[in-house]
Amino acid sequence: MKNKGWKYSEKRKLLLCLLFLLLLFGCVNNQSSHQVNEQPESKGKLTIGAKSFTEQSLLLTITSVYLRENGYEVETVSDMLSHDLRTALLDGHIDFYWEYTGAALMLYLNEEGENDPEKAYKRVKALEKENDIYWLEKSEFNNTYAILVRENFSQQHGITTISELAHYIENTDDFTFASETEFHQRYDGLKGLEDTYNFRLPSEQVMRLDSHLTYKALEDQRVDAIVGFVTDGSMQNLDFVALEDDQSFFPAYNVAPAVRKEVLEQFNDLPNLLNDIAERLDTETIRSLNYEVDILHANTLEVSREWLEEQQLID
Repeated sequence: MKNKGWKYSEKRKLLLCLLFLLLLFGCVNNQSSHQVNEQPESKGKLTIGAKSFTEQSLLLTITSVYLRENGYEVETVSDMLSHDLRTALLDGHIDFYWEYTGAALMLYLNEEGENDPEKAYKRVKALEKENDIYWLEKSEFNNTYAILVRENFSQQHGITTISELAHYIENTDDFTFASETEFHQRYDGLKGLEDTYNFRLPSEQVMRLDSHLTYKALEDQRVDAIVGFVTDGSMQNLDFVALEDDQSFFPAYNVAPAVRKEVLEQFNDLPNLLNDIAERLDTETIRSLNYEVDILHANTLEVSREWLEEQQLID
């Protein structure tokens, strides 16, 4: 009887252990299934391009983070020249990127620049449909060019307009100008500026630098003037003066997503998501974001996520 009782007790323990293991396996399996179900199914893959300066890097990062949070797989291609980026879009190597109205009109569509932001946008939007490229809502910030000088230089020579600077250049050999590469090469850049304002700068008086280095050159008094952008972060903390474009040479450069038609047909919610970003960007906002990255050396991804969180676009 003692031996029989022992066997019964052991069998009972064994059955209880098996039951416990079955229950444990079932819980783990249910938990794993629950975790898998929580993962959102991918809506698809998008490839986004960007040019090679801070503002474009921020737009690229903000967009890629927001789209990933909304269920897209995103691949990014950055640091591209304007023409290369445009070709990549037309050839279908990228799905969209943030482009500027002035650049599209003059570089790609062989149109004259337009100073009025709304007119420029409507003109680009209409013309681009012929290329099966759709422009979504434009942002309110206008990243047009500006000719910048130090405040003391402006006061010393009484120069507050580009016409006054052109007159000064024509009457002195002691003047140096710094230009980023694209502005130096494009007709809507230095060459067009010279034609409009009737001055000429000899090549030895023009220094070609990366855009972020031009500000340092002006601050260190290695040059007398530079080309910059209205939305540059450096405008927030340096004693620079943006000269008045009194001949209205610089066109409007409002930014908007330029998207291939077939991409919009495939992803119905994409326009609303991109418009969520565009409608929240203005000159002060983008200048502040540029300032954080360029001047305070903050991480682009961290700045982008913080802004999206502030706008309550992501948690």
